[in-house]
Amino acid sequence: MARRPETDQDAADQLWKRLQDTRAGMLSIDDSTQHPQPMSHFADSDSGVIWFITSSDTDLVGAVGHGGEAIYVYQSQKGDYHASIKGPLVVYESEETLDSLWSTPIAAWFEKGREDPKVTLLQLTPREAAIWASDSNPILVGLKMINAALSDDISEPDVGVHHVINFRDVA
Repeated sequence: MARRPETDQDAADQLWKRLQDTRAGMLSIDDSTQHPQPMSHFADSDSGVIWFITSSDTDLVGAVGHGGEAIYVYQSQKGDYHASIKGPLVVYESEETLDSLWSTPIAAWFEKGREDPKVTLLQLTPREAAIWASDSNPILVGLKMINAALSDDISEPDVGVHHVINFRDVA
């Protein structure tokens, strides 16, 4: 169960922690005709960026070009936390960062492993994120929904919190 963040800073801290728990989501580029694509991410709360490793010949890298606006959608494995993260996405040249993120599962995607010339690092710098956190288990959420549906006094079930984070306001 997710906890309910009280402030923008609480919500941002919770997001960075949650991004460490599950390393997969869907990445899309604004003004692109492509569907969102499943990607593994590497969240770096210290630098405030999210890294992705992909191949230079993918449609995703083509859509990014020299920089694009992206949306990354994340859902926890338990389904109690969801986030939609917006910000600029750029191709980033850093052998040091690639080396620090590299692993055997990543190497499986590249014919020549780490030495493959197609290895491309993408950097997403979150500008804004919307989060939805539920502090209830699925059974309790269902009971709250039934209770709200059957009650004249409850307009909607209290199943969690929605919070929008502006990363310029938190540091």
